[in-house]
Amino acid sequence: MTISKGPQAFPRTEYLRRLAALKSEMEKREIEALVVNNASNITYLTGYTARSGYVPQAIVVSISQEEPTFILRRQDAPAAIHQAFMHRDKVIGYPEHLIGNPEKDGFDTVIDFLNELGIAGRGLGLELGYLSAQAGEKFKSRLPKARIVDCTKVVPWIRIIKSDLEIGVMREAAAIADAGIARAAEVIRPGIREADAIGEIARTLANGANGKPGTSLASMFLCSSPRTGTPHIPWSEDDFRDGSQINLELGGVRYGYVSAIMRTFSIGAPSDRLRRLHEAEIAGLEAALNTVRPGATCSDVANAFSRTIEKQGFKKDSRCGYAIGIDWGEPSASLRDGDMTELKPNMTFHLMLGNWIDEDFGYVVSETFRVADTGVEVLTKSPRKLFEL
Repeated sequence: MTISKGPQAFPRTEYLRRLAALKSEMEKREIEALVVNNASNITYLTGYTARSGYVPQAIVVSISQEEPTFILRRQDAPAAIHQAFMHRDKVIGYPEHLIGNPEKDGFDTVIDFLNELGIAGRGLGLELGYLSAQAGEKFKSRLPKARIVDCTKVVPWIRIIKSDLEIGVMREAAAIADAGIARAAEVIRPGIREADAIGEIARTLANGANGKPGTSLASMFLCSSPRTGTPHIPWSEDDFRDGSQINLELGGVRYGYVSAIMRTFSIGAPSDRLRRLHEAEIAGLEAALNTVRPGATCSDVANAFSRTIEKQGFKKDSRCGYAIGIDWGEPSASLRDGDMTELKPNMTFHLMLGNWIDEDFGYVVSETFRVADTGVEVLTKSPRKLFEL
């Protein structure tokens, strides 16, 4: 028996639209074929979300072919047939003897396919920033006549402007993120184990919201006292205690798309210092959002936030956010001073205002937003408050 094609996150026309945009960029660079091995870019171009990128895999986008060809480990090929929009003959599974082989790997199968395409003497795009040095050298040595072009950033800069269909999925993910924050406010209590609270939050994120389940779990960071001065610590084996502060970052996920949110919780009355920082950050958040509109720059948004909190005696050293979409952060624009990327409708960002001031003190708040035609649409809707429990 053969595996059936599963429900598609987007219609075929949406994927062909994305590929057309990519092929236009390829033509500008005089590239005949592009090898895409970054997992998020593969998701964007095919709909594939299975976690198989720990071994070599890639799609080959050819100017002359409507659909890309997906080359991956044979045991993962049924997942690609099931999830990706392409016809099954566009999925090639390479044999198991290439796994753990010190001499050959799956990229050799990709190179064999490129030779069959007749890439010799033509332009070949590679995502060199996502390839190991050894893999990059393999492509160069086995395709000595190809003109290799580094295309590491090509797909991410296409991804930065979402279609209306993508925005719809991110709204669904945002509702799931909000449900996670609401559940956190219910389960974070003195005497409750951090791990047990995370279990309940994760269950909510999987169950989803508005009849739309979460399709994966993104990383969650729960930093409780005294670990609030750093952002990326997961939950511990400790119990929540009276007087503790908890900084929580999570995301709702739909078909690989993430909408992220951060909120700060206080068990008992917060300190004056925390309350003052919260008030400054919320004022800065609103100033930043009020700056969002087509034609403004990422730098404009960041500077609006910074000017506001500095008037109240605080400063944030890290950037204020980044483009968001598939698999959380997108490696393109940043909300930081000096990033002159112009905001355009349907760009989406995580306005991430975490501020880690001392080794044992910091605060978090964030929203996922869309650049609208005349301003901003905030996708996440949780109360912008310091949750006092």
